[in-house]
Amino acid sequence: MDNFKNIDKQKIVLFSLEEPRYALYLSEVVKVERAVEITPLPRAPQVVSGVINFHGEIIPVIDIRKLFRLPQRDIHLEDQFIIARTSQRLVVLVVDSVNGVYDLEHHQTIDAGESFPFTEYLSGIATIEHGIVLITDLEKFLSLDEERVLDVALTESEK
Repeated sequence: MDNFKNIDKQKIVLFSLEEPRYALYLSEVVKVERAVEITPLPRAPQVVSGVINFHGEIIPVIDIRKLFRLPQRDIHLEDQFIIARTSQRLVVLVVDSVNGVYDLEHHQTIDAGESFPFTEYLSGIATIEHGIVLITDLEKFLSLDEERVLDVALTESEK
């Protein structure tokens, strides 16, 4: 997937998890919220921590620490939720902090798949004034099987 060709500039939302800086494309971000309590969701895929109620909509919380093999930790009051839209659904990402919105020019980015094939959850790697940024590929956070399992778990929770 090459999100960078034929585009001069894109906006990214920079966020932190431990030390590395990550980003999502602004077009995928719906809202940034303060962290709230997560309700466990029985039978959900391992990468799903649970769900939250966002304005009456039940949204799964993706444990991106698990995806990126970072140390697990409890949610802190200062943590933030990024509510983002995949092609299938809204999801919540728990992050340490959101560091702002930045313009990203094509020449600042390399395709992660071509240069670093082990980066299955990244679409690109960029250099900005703050250093290296790992641009996440939100569509790859849940496999098709995990999507199906999540759909079943969400349906069962509504009963």
